[in-house]
Amino acid sequence: MPLYQYKARDREGNLRTGTIEAGRKEAVAEQVQSHGLIPVSIEERESASGLSFGLLAAGFQRIDSRDIILFSRQLSTLVSAGIPLLQSMTTIDRQLVNPRLKAIVAEVRADLERGTSLSDALSRHPAAFSGMYVSMVRAGETAGILDDVLDRLSTLAEHDADTRARVQTAVRYPLIVVIAVCAAFAFLVSFVIPKFAAIFARFKTELPFPTRLLIGINQAVQNHWFFLLIGIVALAAAVAWYLKTPVGRRQWDQMKLKLPVFGPLFHKVALSRFARVFSALQKSGLPMDTTLEIVAGTVGNVVIARVVEDLRDQLRQGATLEGPMEASGLFPPLVIQMTAVGGESGNLDVMLHKVSEYYDRDVEYTLRNLSTMIEPILLLFVGGMVLFLALGIFLPMWDMMTLFRK
Repeated sequence: MPLYQYKARDREGNLRTGTIEAGRKEAVAEQVQSHGLIPVSIEERESASGLSFGLLAAGFQRIDSRDIILFSRQLSTLVSAGIPLLQSMTTIDRQLVNPRLKAIVAEVRADLERGTSLSDALSRHPAAFSGMYVSMVRAGETAGILDDVLDRLSTLAEHDADTRARVQTAVRYPLIVVIAVCAAFAFLVSFVIPKFAAIFARFKTELPFPTRLLIGINQAVQNHWFFLLIGIVALAAAVAWYLKTPVGRRQWDQMKLKLPVFGPLFHKVALSRFARVFSALQKSGLPMDTTLEIVAGTVGNVVIARVVEDLRDQLRQGATLEGPMEASGLFPPLVIQMTAVGGESGNLDVMLHKVSEYYDRDVEYTLRNLSTMIEPILLLFVGGMVLFLALGIFLPMWDMMTLFRK
């Protein structure tokens, strides 16, 4: 059924707008007149099914965190300026570039015109707006501080994006080194080792183990590359599937916390996110039970999320936060003490925000010194690869030189 947008004036001459689903314009005019309004204009708009089709057509476009940050900032600015929510969404829709987010905002605007609340309209699009986002918007609507909540959400998203970018920059150097060494190893095994193997085959002497291993790798790659490729793809698919299972995800997240050098970094990032999201939700006025439920889903680590869920369950039974946190062994004394002081003083959001700032500085320090910390590991890796290649190539040459001297 088509969707019509109407403009009408009441008895005092005030302009009223709205949308009505009807089979024809005449039916819309009759409904408007039944409410004591005088129709000014009636125009057919894109129907809800058309909006859904537009959303489906843009479904392959990725929504970046920067798109959500920009959307939140713009909506916060417009709402704080006193512009009605529906008009604010229309203004934002005109300025959006991402076609998928543009289609989502069009659907949200259509829902708002039907009288749906903003939080309920956003909850229909979990791919763009997380549970934490929707819950904080709902809290902002209830408390009348929607602009402040939206500003807080954009700050959280900016913080997450900045932390992710810094971690990616820090691991770029070791990743490039590992890829370069592996590429060099593959080149030597594919093109250099076969020539040495042809030379070594002329002499009826037993080759050293490193040389035999290199020649075996070369023959396996040349003769069975198709099966090796299938095996690698199958292994990668199996690992990806296993990591999506609850057991696999828990084991992977637990292993990340125990990695040398990177384990403490991942732990600090998770604690910073835990404290920052917890603080933002508490400041928005959400109940503690709801806050812990949302934090568990957004902390980014299943192991820590399970501990947060246990905190929620024990809190329902009348326990305090600091006891279960200390028993878990995942929260340092700083977090426990600040949480206890914040709970007693009624400033839990302030204390947790200070905890987040502390770990942000600690993460920044760790990232700046990450290259220095991983240099010994990289040296061992590169040195081991070079030593293995050198032994595989030069040991038989030394043996041949010994034969020539005899």
